[in-house]
Amino acid sequence: MRRLGISLYPQHTTLDEMKRYVQLAHDNGFDRIFTCLMSLKQKEERQKLQQINQFAQQLGFDISADIAPAVFDDLGYTYRDIGYLKEHFSLAAIRLDMGFSGQEEALMSFDASNLKIELNISNGTKYVDNVLSYQANKENIIGCHNFYPRRFTGLSRQHFLQTSQCFKEHNISTAAMISSQHGKFGPWEQTEHGLPTLEEHRQLPVTVQAKDLWHTGLIDDCIIGNMYASEEEIRALGQLNRYKLELKVSQSSDTSSLEETILFQEPHFNRGDVSDYVIRSTQSRVKYKNEDFPIHDTRPLKLGDVTIDNNLDVRYKGELQIVLKDIPNAGSSNVVASIVEEERFLLPYIQPWASFGFTK
Repeated sequence: MRRLGISLYPQHTTLDEMKRYVQLAHDNGFDRIFTCLMSLKQKEERQKLQQINQFAQQLGFDISADIAPAVFDDLGYTYRDIGYLKEHFSLAAIRLDMGFSGQEEALMSFDASNLKIELNISNGTKYVDNVLSYQANKENIIGCHNFYPRRFTGLSRQHFLQTSQCFKEHNISTAAMISSQHGKFGPWEQTEHGLPTLEEHRQLPVTVQAKDLWHTGLIDDCIIGNMYASEEEIRALGQLNRYKLELKVSQSSDTSSLEETILFQEPHFNRGDVSDYVIRSTQSRVKYKNEDFPIHDTRPLKLGDVTIDNNLDVRYKGELQIVLKDIPNAGSSNVVASIVEEERFLLPYIQPWASFGFTK
């Protein structure tokens, strides 16, 4: 099950503001919360965290708190006392930003509290393999990537894919951070450049970040790393299809009602015999082979154009294609829409036989 989450940092805000934010997230299908025990230095801040976590837990949220060995020392506990953390802070998981030797994590996974042990995916040191080598209870092991407040320090796509794959090979649930373009607060101080996992996501709309992460097939949960995301962002994320890539388009003014039906209501998948130039969705040409497709918008084709073949090509009329490279138009392809610019980078990642759709 793919999930959405928000982050809370009590030291930067009031209890009432956090409650409104949690309620908004709940109303839009979010059910995870990330927070950071490492950044809470004052007793009052920890008390505020207790209060908001109790409120969120009652709404059905699972709460994960970032922690490190030093935090156990600060609280006067050891890794054997995680049941206390679960009860005291209403937690579903503790995320080990800095871990132990591997054996301690394995022992924690068998704690009677059944608290989930969330491992740091981003380090890429075969950490998860080490923990599992101590015969950990894999049912209580999950993973979450880091986020990166400083520009140009976020993960590369290659490293992100490699480290995420290590967890998915063990069938371990994964999460990564997406970044609001409005949130200003992180665990330590105000951040002006967001809190994404992937560096290339830093300036993208938060919905595009989530689409990309889910479309990799390697990430289960997308968590907004910075606080506060806007109401518009929260609502837009809640409306996303979590299992099928739906590309946002700008529709052409001359698109017919039949073409609009094909575009938005018919199922689409990329043919298995893929092309370097276009993504082909061919079932519509079979279903609508006897329909009329008048000629319109037959300009030269550019990256991101969505076309439906017209009456000039009797064999292919009704076929939908997405253009991957600028190519000539023989006059038989109507441009019915264009993928919005910020989502065009997703096109090369649509694999053979992968399903996809479109939204306005």
